[in-house]
Amino acid sequence: MRRLYPKQPLVGVGAVLICAGKILLEKRKNDPGKGKWSIPGGLVELGENAEQTVIREVEEETGLHVEEPEHIDVVDSITKDENGDIKYHFVIIDYFVKLKGGTLKASSDAEELRWVAFDQVEEYDLTKTFRAFFQRNKERLEAFSSCP
Repeated sequence: MRRLYPKQPLVGVGAVLICAGKILLEKRKNDPGKGKWSIPGGLVELGENAEQTVIREVEEETGLHVEEPEHIDVVDSITKDENGDIKYHFVIIDYFVKLKGGTLKASSDAEELRWVAFDQVEEYDLTKTFRAFFQRNKERLEAFSSCP
């Protein structure tokens, strides 16, 4: 599956974890968005549904075990190069998930993980798509709790 200059959009997921008024952010280790903050997530694999993907990706990237994915939003992430060609094109399905266990530890695509208070999220160097998602859904997200 070609991420760079793909022949068609790629389908990915994002996981929203919220505890005590804080959201789990991930500093991306790889492009696109290397060095920027977003939420854990990744690409849907062949034969896997989006809900299975979000559960797997959270565990791979954070060490946390989650359950009960609840759809929140769909985000289009399209990046063009200087010639106007499509460099990246992702359709990202974002889910709220409930925490059921595990130990928080950055791995895989995550350079760093951090629980961030809602009023501080926009102070971070966020990916463009996550910033738009957060602004669009902030009030709704404040009502969620992933903590058992």
